[in-house]
Amino acid sequence: MPESYTANDLLNAIAAASKTLSERKDEINRLNVFPVPDGDTGTNMSLTLETVVENLAQLPIGADGADIRRAITTGALMGARGNSGVITSQILRGLCEGSVGHEAVDAESIDAAFSHAVDVAFQAVRKPVEGTILTVLKDSAAAAKRARKKKFSTDEALEAVVSEAYASVQRTPDLLPVLKDNGVVDAGGYGLAIFFDAFAAALTGKEGPLGDELAFARGAAPRVEIEQINDWEGSAFRYCTEFLVNSDTLDAEEGLDFLGTMGDCELLVGQNPNFKVHVHTNTPDKVLAYMLERGQIAEVHIHNMQLQSAARTDALAAEEAQERKPLGFVAVAAGEGNAKILKSLGVDVVVSGGQTMNPSTKDLLDAANEVNADAVIILPNNKNIIMAAQSACGLSEKPCAVVPTTSVPQAFSALFGFDEDASLDENAEAMTEAYADVRTGEVTRAIKDAKDAHDNPIREGDVIGIADGSIESVGSDVEDVVMDLLERMDAEDADTLTLLAGEDLDDAALDALVARIEEAFDELEIDAHRGDQPLYPVVMSVE
Repeated sequence: MPESYTANDLLNAIAAASKTLSERKDEINRLNVFPVPDGDTGTNMSLTLETVVENLAQLPIGADGADIRRAITTGALMGARGNSGVITSQILRGLCEGSVGHEAVDAESIDAAFSHAVDVAFQAVRKPVEGTILTVLKDSAAAAKRARKKKFSTDEALEAVVSEAYASVQRTPDLLPVLKDNGVVDAGGYGLAIFFDAFAAALTGKEGPLGDELAFARGAAPRVEIEQINDWEGSAFRYCTEFLVNSDTLDAEEGLDFLGTMGDCELLVGQNPNFKVHVHTNTPDKVLAYMLERGQIAEVHIHNMQLQSAARTDALAAEEAQERKPLGFVAVAAGEGNAKILKSLGVDVVVSGGQTMNPSTKDLLDAANEVNADAVIILPNNKNIIMAAQSACGLSEKPCAVVPTTSVPQAFSALFGFDEDASLDENAEAMTEAYADVRTGEVTRAIKDAKDAHDNPIREGDVIGIADGSIESVGSDVEDVVMDLLERMDAEDADTLTLLAGEDLDDAALDALVARIEEAFDELEIDAHRGDQPLYPVVMSVE
């Protein structure tokens, strides 16, 4: 007899798989070939799936298939972080779209879903590479097709997909030399196989009874909604007071009457034992004391509406005074110093992120919407953020373009190529050309054993110098590695050096480094700043 799974079974399986992926993200991260301290594949995939689960948790009980698919695809896209997260979001989108028209989960619907997922995911990547997450997806889809042709049961089809996913992961080093050189399998493919495995195990009950994982996301207490009062409007009462009350004895009518004696705009909503209280009052202490006598309180927020109103008025006046621009900029950067430099060069919104944390599509879309301009250019400043930036531009209601910078110094040069009289597309092209000759160097410490670009060994804790994505220098001292890296970057033939000091390089060390560079490259113009980026003591560029 064929298995029969409900929509709730599928939702719980997604939540359980997301939880498993989150628990094993560090295991996946350790497979990253590049030995720098990035929050990378495992982290990005797990954060993407966590957003999906959060979206699903907001659905009403009994939501139909269209709403469920929409929640999954929207959550995945908005939560997508880094290349691995964006590709994962497209895989989930393809699985959802491919399942349309299939009422039951069976070998036929699984084949249709995976077949469409391959089409969607491969369309998202301009130059697909064999031996990656895309290969694992393609092989898994082939297993689903074989299962349909052999008329497998649902559980048998799922088992075939999972088995082939792991087998495909094991083959990735044979397809991608860099994996074989470092003795690892592909991290993204492994993460995808873990997700498939955890989903199938949760759905089929292989690991015992499955609890309602989504219940934890929904929360134990029923949600209570309350309209936010944003205008003070000269009320006789100054403090907007709101909080949650947990009480088995509170009489709602009696409590509401009491609030009426304390102020105005009083609301008490919910039912035993969970209530939400809202009141404008001059004595929030008395309101809290009354409720504390009857139960426990939480999530207390007290706002001075008079001060809020004044601040809001000033902010609105400043916003109105700011002339709307034809073109604005969003840039991604880590470190307060880097953010200040970018803003001084005309960037409107700096999104915190970079190597250690990739902002999501939603983060970048929100930033673009925040810019007071008719069109926006996004500078991702990291190769792992470019796809999320492109997704944000695709979703943006205002015209948007990506100048695909992979470092903050590249963004500096790109911004110098801006022409206020040119169009969005003309500026995107000119700014991309402006940083074309910029060579970027980064210095950090290796977090695991590996090899450099010339097959020399790297040990955990070594200082490594990276030139345009290639590990070119290895040593034990930051200053020595910087000097070696500059030679490999042909600094003697360059005109200028931009140097950004990280939070781990103090001012004295920065001054000493600049002095040493000046002595070695006497014709090189040095522009040194505090970038205060984490994990990378030095980020620099020559041009």
